[in-house]
Amino acid sequence: MPEFFTSALLISVLVGAVRAGTPLLFATLGEILTERAGVANLGLEGLMIVGALSGFMGAYYTQSPWIGVVVAMLCAGLLSLLHGFLCITLKADQVVSGIMLVLLGLGLTSFLGSSMVGKSGYGFDSLHFPVLSDLPFFGPVLFQYNILVYVSVACVPILTILLFKTRLGLEIIAVGENPATADTLGISVDRVRYLCVFLGGMLAGLGGCFLSLAYTRIWVDQMTAGRGWIAIALVIFSAWTPKRALIGAYFFGGIEGLQLRLQAAGIGVSYHLLQMMPYAATILVLLFSARETFRRKIGAPEALMKPYRRGERE
Repeated sequence: MPEFFTSALLISVLVGAVRAGTPLLFATLGEILTERAGVANLGLEGLMIVGALSGFMGAYYTQSPWIGVVVAMLCAGLLSLLHGFLCITLKADQVVSGIMLVLLGLGLTSFLGSSMVGKSGYGFDSLHFPVLSDLPFFGPVLFQYNILVYVSVACVPILTILLFKTRLGLEIIAVGENPATADTLGISVDRVRYLCVFLGGMLAGLGGCFLSLAYTRIWVDQMTAGRGWIAIALVIFSAWTPKRALIGAYFFGGIEGLQLRLQAAGIGVSYHLLQMMPYAATILVLLFSARETFRRKIGAPEALMKPYRRGERE
């Protein structure tokens, strides 16, 4: 066994899995909420990069990372409403609209962020819990992260309770499964879908600003590097449930963290092959989920990607 396979490496990989998985978790939770209402937002990459830049600029100019978080969530949320308007009100194709968001987000941030490239800004420092943070192994693995990591974990039970234990959650699920029936029960399908698209966009923006305010604390053009697409695959991997999203995000984060550590350790494997690991795993998930029967088996919302027109039979 090579000497670099040590407990220090294990701790490093686990810590890297949590840090790399946190932006994926935020975006995945946001997409789960959106898709539970029947709307697929393939524009996560665009929303995340807009959140990354707007959050970084908000924190840089106000010297407050929390203002950066608010700005990121609002900007991404408002941009997601464009997707909502096209798909919910105008009944446009959700795939085309989502790809448009990606291109729009990447283009806007490349243009508006050119003056911010390479600048370091204000961000979130790691917390220190008395006694707990100093524990061997468990200290660095569980108790030495910044506040946004713990916020992302807290979002999992919050979203679970919202979806499965509240009236609003039941309305969201009803709209995503059978909007016509929900409409006859007095539920405003468009209102619920707009709400979920907006909140899902805000969570995607929060995932993006985590990259620029906590993960790197600098702005780099196109720094999301495909994480939005990974988050879309994670929604399927998690079977549209927040609890599984937590496991999936850390699993994919662990793959990214592992390839970085293997590069640092000087493994005799091509650098390019190691960089492909997270995306190869994403392709495998998408291949397994391509069949309609598989999607139904794992619990995909019945009305997902189907625009609702009142009075029209399916």
